[in-house]
Amino acid sequence: MQIDDGIPNIWRGKKMRNKKAVCPSKKQYLSGKRILPEPISGRTNILKIIDNMDAYNGGRLRAACHLLRGKYSQEDVTIGLSLAGALTPAGLGPSAIIPLMNHGFVDWISATGANMYHDLHFAFNLPMHRGSHLVDDADLRKKGVTRIYDILFDYEDVLMETDRRLRRILVRPEFQKEMGTREFYHHLGKVMNEYERKNRLGEVSILAAAYRKGIPVFTSSPGDSTIGMNVAGLELLAEATGLRHLFRLKINPSIDVNDSTAIILNAKRYEHGKTGVILIGGGSPKNFMLQTEPQIQEVLMIPEVGQDYDINITDARPDTGGLSGAPPSEAASWGKIDPTKIEETVTAYLDVTVAFPLMVAYVKQTTRPKKQKRLYDRGGELHKKLIKSYLKNNREVEKLKKLILRFSA
Repeated sequence: MQIDDGIPNIWRGKKMRNKKAVCPSKKQYLSGKRILPEPISGRTNILKIIDNMDAYNGGRLRAACHLLRGKYSQEDVTIGLSLAGALTPAGLGPSAIIPLMNHGFVDWISATGANMYHDLHFAFNLPMHRGSHLVDDADLRKKGVTRIYDILFDYEDVLMETDRRLRRILVRPEFQKEMGTREFYHHLGKVMNEYERKNRLGEVSILAAAYRKGIPVFTSSPGDSTIGMNVAGLELLAEATGLRHLFRLKINPSIDVNDSTAIILNAKRYEHGKTGVILIGGGSPKNFMLQTEPQIQEVLMIPEVGQDYDINITDARPDTGGLSGAPPSEAASWGKIDPTKIEETVTAYLDVTVAFPLMVAYVKQTTRPKKQKRLYDRGGELHKKLIKSYLKNNREVEKLKKLILRFSA
């Protein structure tokens, strides 16, 4: 099914003949929808505004919305959402992310630990406030106010109180084992769900929503956040007081690599479906989500070709070489994106806090809710499938087994 995004088919990748590009005809060059939008009136709704965005990054936002409507809405598409940047402090959890999760357009999440930490404030009913970036930060520090650009909150009553509550949660019995962030966030989400009900604020926590919907949440660098800092602090306390045998929480990132990879392998190889990613910002969450394909192809040696659909919303430039600004075409060279599906990817260089709410509104008004895949509940099943495919396809299994046995002797 071709996406109706107003882009002529001739622009969907260069056709090659005898290794030479075949240039379009004049008629083909001019075959795109004419730019002649209707005037905005008091009755113009959000759909009409987006559909009439004809060029530049407005055009890319339109293309992203049409891709969501046309492809991501299909039941056989497994959707990953990556979250980087200070999104939860800005309220994007309650306003946009949770509604998209409830609509069935999020099957798994990769997020910074900081986003999940600030998500806790909302479940705990600890307020964050609109403010200004034109303030004296030394004075804020003196008066116990913390700032994230133009978001202000109380250092003692929000930041430190969140830490105190988090530490009391982390010493509970269910956390006393080695686990990945997928399981860690599931346990934490269960507690946040209880806080949500107690505080009667409605659905305000991404982790609570993920717990209810069976959506796996991952953080690729768990030590790089206040959650990881508090885990480390408790481990230090247990070591210093001789209680290390009682506080046994250990986050193992390798578990997350395999669990996230199993999601993509299952969707493509076992359920014969497709996969799509919505990359909000860049950084480690974006790479963690996309590296599932190289893990399948390069490390596990299982035949695969890459993600089917890709939407990037970022303000990072591609020419600096950073992952945050790298376009889908570059990702294709790594095997992260199916090189035959580049035409079904979109990159919009926009402020996430503007673009993402518009995208969610468009999705909810133009598509039906999708059935929840509840991939967290199927973790054991997916892991077994990953092992089965790995042992069947990897050419180094026997050699590596012998080396492990040899060096352990």
